[in-house]
Order: sequence, then C-alpha cells, then structure tokens
Amino acid sequence: MHTTAKAKESIGIGVVGCGYWGPNLIRNFNGLQDCRLRALADLSVDRLDHMQRLYPGVGTYTDFDEMLKSRGVEAVVVATPVRTHFKFAKAALLADKHVFIEKPMASTSAECEELIRIAEDRGLTLMIGHTFLYSAPVKKIAEIVKTPEFGEVQSINSQRLNLGLFQNDINVAWDLAPHDVSIILHILGDRPSRVNCQGVAHYTEGIEDVANMSLAFPGNRFATIQSSWLEPRKVRTMTIVGKLQMIVYDDLQPLEKIRLYDTRVDLPPHTDSFAEFQYSYHYGDIHIPKLDQEEPLKTECQHFLDCISNGEQPKSCGRKGLELVRILEASSESLRRNGAPVEMGNS
Repeated sequence: MHTTAKAKESIGIGVVGCGYWGPNLIRNFNGLQDCRLRALADLSVDRLDHMQRLYPGVGTYTDFDEMLKSRGVEAVVVATPVRTHFKFAKAALLADKHVFIEKPMASTSAECEELIRIAEDRGLTLMIGHTFLYSAPVKKIAEIVKTPEFGEVQSINSQRLNLGLFQNDINVAWDLAPHDVSIILHILGDRPSRVNCQGVAHYTEGIEDVANMSLAFPGNRFATIQSSWLEPRKVRTMTIVGKLQMIVYDDLQPLEKIRLYDTRVDLPPHTDSFAEFQYSYHYGDIHIPKLDQEEPLKTECQHFLDCISNGEQPKSCGRKGLELVRILEASSESLRRNGAPVEMGNS
C-alpha cells in the first residue's frame, strides 16, 4: 500500500509532455520549495534537450515507462494530448504515483471513472488542471455571488475566442470550453440538467472550430459558452447576472479583471391595467474589487503538493474532472443531433 508523503517533505515530480503547456507546469513545480523536479518524458529528443538545458540534472526519457521507474518520482504530471491522458495516468497510478492531469481529464467518462477507482483503491491523490479555480478573480466572484447583495445567479454568458490553435483530435468545445464550464460549475455549485451544443467544422471534417454550448440548471438558471478558433481578436469574458447585481469578468485586463455593477431589473407591482405594466431599471455604482496578484498555475501546483502531503481532496478532484467530461460528452452528442438537447440525468 502506498504511504502518503509527510508534510514538508520534498516530493519528487515527473512530467510527461514538454510541448505547449508542459513547460509552464515544469517551470512552476520547479519553483516550489516542497518538491523536486526529477524527470521529464516526451517523444521529441529536441524538446527534452531544450528542457535539460533549462533544468540541468533532471532526468529525461523518451520512454514513459522508464520515467516511471526512475528514482525519486512520487508524482506524475500529465500534460499530453487528451487522447493519451488515460494511458499515461493509469500507468502512473498503477505504479503508485500521485497524478495531476491537465484538462480535460480524459476522452470519455468511462476512462475518468476507471482512473478515480484506481486512485481511491490505492489511496493516491488524483487532481485535474482546472486552473481558473485557483485564480484570484474566480475566487472573488465565488465570494460575491454568495452575498445577499448580489442575489441569486440567474444567468452566465461566456466567450473564449481566438485565432487558433487548431487541434486535430478534439473540437473547439473540448479544447476551450472546459475552462468556462469549470468556472460555471464552481460559481453555481450545481450540475446542469440539460446540455445543448451547435457548431460548425470549417477546416477539418468532424472537428468543429466554432461552437455555442448552452447549459440549463435547476431553478431556471442558464449558462451559454461561445468557443471559437476563428476570431481575429482574443476574447476572454464572462458576465454573471444576479437578481440584484451583475459581474463582468475580463481575464485579459491586466489589473481590473472584475467589475461589479449595481444594476438590475425590477418587476413592477401587480396591476390590473396592462398600460401601467412597466419594468423599472436600476443603474447604480460600479465597483472594482482589489485582487491578489498571484499566478493561478503556481497556486494550483502548490495545492497538488499540499493534497499529497495532507491527504486532502483537491478542489479540482477526479470527480470534478468526471463531471466536466460528462458535460463535454453531452455537448458532442448534441452536436451529432444538430443541437438537440441532451438530458444529463442524476449520474
């Protein structure tokens, strides 16, 4: 049986995938005090040579199984294409390594369930890279929406648009929407009852490059997510509409990422005369909350280490990853059915 690492011990980290996102994870783990970067794996010798020049003394491997056998690796970070997440994560868990997987967790919910079962059976930490849950803006939004002054959340509208990067194994919804879905689930503290998705593949058959996803939640709450690889501007915005106030979150703003609007629509008192039935609009002040200046990825990496040391459940645990993949699967089914709604059930 695997023995949980003691608090403040130096945890040996191995990373598989040194391409697009892997170097960011490598940099952050290498900069943390209570871990040690032990090994890197990638199919590209050139990438490994480059990483070894940046991090001398770290072992490099083109064979992942050999990395798993390397001395001192206690936890594995998976930063490879989605189609390979399950293979690498399962092998690491069966080798009694704690595992961090970039989003989305796996290609199917069945794969997610198997990884969760293995991790639970072996007492290992399994964490998914839902990075925005560790960001100061999302933490602040989650605080604000719980206040009586904000009122119940009614709707959320999100846009994540840019030119590229085109993927060859997943569509734009699987590539970009996981960020937004994870934020929305965190803010609402609930799972959707129904998913709709429409999209079009302009360049690669079967891989949509623009998509609009809709999530219906209990209590008449609603969220929409627009994802695109075909937008000349980079857009990262989210609007959260409460019954009494509203939030606009623009992640591309360097400092003032959140604006809280004292804005609402008031229902008129009941009247028997249709002519007197008029909505009233309240326009109040705009408040810009002060946010901590921290790198979300560094906070996320530290959280993974803390969970290993303390045996705690990660904020973005395997079950959160499974929930997100189920929503993505429903979006794919809706796409196949030309946007028809897919009921999520109680699973």
